[in-house]
Amino acid sequence: MTIFRKELRTGAVSFLVWSAVVGGLMAVCVGLYPSMAGSMEDMSALFAGMGDFSAAFGLDKLGFGSILGFYGTECGNILGLGGAFYAALTAMGLLAGEEGGHTAEFLLTHPVGRLQIAGEKLAALAVLVTGLNLVCLACGAGGILAIGEDADWGDLLRYHGALLLMQLEIGAMCFGLSALLRRGGLGLAMGLTALLYFAGLLVNLDQGLDWLRFLTPYYYADAARLFAGETQALPVLTGCALGALGAGLGLWWYGRKDIAA
Repeated sequence: MTIFRKELRTGAVSFLVWSAVVGGLMAVCVGLYPSMAGSMEDMSALFAGMGDFSAAFGLDKLGFGSILGFYGTECGNILGLGGAFYAALTAMGLLAGEEGGHTAEFLLTHPVGRLQIAGEKLAALAVLVTGLNLVCLACGAGGILAIGEDADWGDLLRYHGALLLMQLEIGAMCFGLSALLRRGGLGLAMGLTALLYFAGLLVNLDQGLDWLRFLTPYYYADAARLFAGETQALPVLTGCALGALGAGLGLWWYGRKDIAA
């Protein structure tokens, strides 16, 4: 587990920064709710009547009037985008970063196989992404308790579970891409994440694009659908399959590619 521990140490500073920023923003956002609660009903009615804009962001289904509605709209976007960017950028640097930094050849001199190297890096990614989400859950839930609001904790936990699964899926796909590249790829990671996010918005806008729900994890991690109790089994299974495909591709290709010195 030497490589696993090395990746955790290497990613510690980035993890702490991302956790502090994303978790801190969520806590601040929740802390603003009491001062805004009085006008939330009017804001909900206003946004619900804004047509396509409301539909794209689920505001026609998810009102600001409750703490969960506010949380899903505001904090959900903070963690949904921030956590996904963190997972994508971290994953993209795991394998391509070794070649880009000319450390891959030295790494392969250790008495471990390529499959073990890639597998331990993938395990470290899962731990780091899960850790970020646990910190953010603590910040969000702690903020709700601090302001004296009562939430449906079961719904909140399911929502955070969906966000974690979404980020792991994106991370696994970027891990697969990282194995295909020889260096860099950070722009590709950010572009892929943004593309999946906008695909989730398009599904809400046009029923003719309903097939996109099987490609973007932002569909099953949508607060409006989750809090409304909509079944997401098939999109979740498709997302797990895409994540497994990305991880499997990364493990397979890294085991057979020519490593640049």
